Amino acid sequence: METEVVNSQLIDYAAIFVQFVVAAGFVLTTIYFAQKIGPKHKSVKKFESFECGLDSIGNARLPFSVKYFLVAILFVLFDVEVIFFYPWAVNFRELGESGFVKMLAFIAPLLLGYFYIIKKGALKWE
Repeated sequence: METEVVNSQLIDYAAIFVQFVVAAGFVLTTIYFAQKIGPKHKSVKKFESFECGLDSIGNARLPFSVKYFLVAILFVLFDVEVIFFYPWAVNFRELGESGFVKMLAFIAPLLLGYFYIIKKGALKWE
């Protein structure tokens, strides 16, 4: 019975491993073909800075709004926490009611934090 559990766990991880191999293979194949097929012309124009179709004018070191960094940090914070939903969703049936209650305990502070930043207006861009 213990070997069945180990085999079941290996099968669960095998899907993640296959997904990683496919993603890495796609990236490496794209880089390889871009190097082999892509143009290799070097010119002064090619090494100039380019920003959204506009020529660079003035100092590139203009200050960013603090709001930008606040939104970026909030995005990273909530994005990392949302990653924990995937394994919970995959094992939802095996976890049963106790897993559901634990996930509600995990989600509650997230929702409180989300409502707090909405109330404070942290996501309003003025």
